[in-house]
Amino acid sequence: MTFTTLALVVALGLLGPLLALPKRWHLPVILGELLAGIVFGTTGFGILDAEDPIFVFLADMGFALVMFAAGTHVPVRDPAVRGALGAGVVRAALVGVVAAVAGWAVAQAFGTGHAAIYAVLLASSSAAMALPIIDSLGLSGPPVLALTAQVAIADTACIVALPLVIDPGNALRAAVGALVIAVCAGVMFLILRYLRETGAQRQVHEVSEERKFTLELRVSLVLVFALCGVASALHVSIMLGGFAAGLAVAGVGEPRRVAKQVFAISDGLLAPLFFVWLGARLDLRELGEHPRLILLGLALGFGAVAVHCAARVLGQPVAYGALAAAQIGVPVAAVTVGSQLGVLVPGEGSAIMLATLCTIAVATAAASRLAARTTT
Repeated sequence: MTFTTLALVVALGLLGPLLALPKRWHLPVILGELLAGIVFGTTGFGILDAEDPIFVFLADMGFALVMFAAGTHVPVRDPAVRGALGAGVVRAALVGVVAAVAGWAVAQAFGTGHAAIYAVLLASSSAAMALPIIDSLGLSGPPVLALTAQVAIADTACIVALPLVIDPGNALRAAVGALVIAVCAGVMFLILRYLRETGAQRQVHEVSEERKFTLELRVSLVLVFALCGVASALHVSIMLGGFAAGLAVAGVGEPRRVAKQVFAISDGLLAPLFFVWLGARLDLRELGEHPRLILLGLALGFGAVAVHCAARVLGQPVAYGALAAAQIGVPVAAVTVGSQLGVLVPGEGSAIMLATLCTIAVATAAASRLAARTTT
């Protein structure tokens, strides 16, 4: 990794906003970043070395902040959403049961032996993906509140479950590590709440704003990286550390100024760098060598949509079920962690990312349809 390579990576990250520029398409920014990494990485020209230790470490920082942002998007303080928790829990549970059966069926059909991983992937939702789509389209009402609760529950449950199923031989260690991180996040939440209730947070905010110290941003980064450090020490994925830190901050309420600052450092540099790195690491040529894995990606992607649409039996409209199927954090974590542990078969990571893009495409179309209904 050199400054020239870093400049290239940052420049490639601009493809994300460029593809997402037409609002009517509702394309996620990460799509262009992944494509840029694929073209210049292992699949394409081979200019980017995804195994470079510095590149990997910077990508890990970006991954931590991506998961932190996902945690802050969970609306834990919204009283309206808390009132819809009952419906959200029931729907998430139903989707989980159907996903377990579908995951077993997919694993049997393709002979990978990853039924548990597929079940988590099929059941997962993404608060970081679905909630911004809902906000941008101005969707509201009781169905949206129930959907928000469902997505938040599924996102949290699947992020916790993934480390347990992706490395079952060390499931006990992963469970203990997840428990320790949960305790640390709980302590972090209590400290942040105490500082807010005593007025100390406000005083720090005023001094920081007046003197341009950016103290709150620095503290936020300390919290994220500290929990990721705990996760690494316990041999648990940093995704749990980043997500738990985000939940702790969301529980107290992240100040808008801090949210903008974290957004700037994350989405301005580290998150695009992570997604470019992820694209560079994927070898889509393996899909050509193993064409059945293309079918695996399609089965996982459209299977996830079908699984989430099963909530129709509980009265949820199909379009909302399709929107709940939008995924990003859990599949990315599965590919990242699975590749590091050598769990995935050749081409399986690319198949999972193909499935992710399928869910995003269907969710985007469903959201556009819901928006059109709202305006007519």
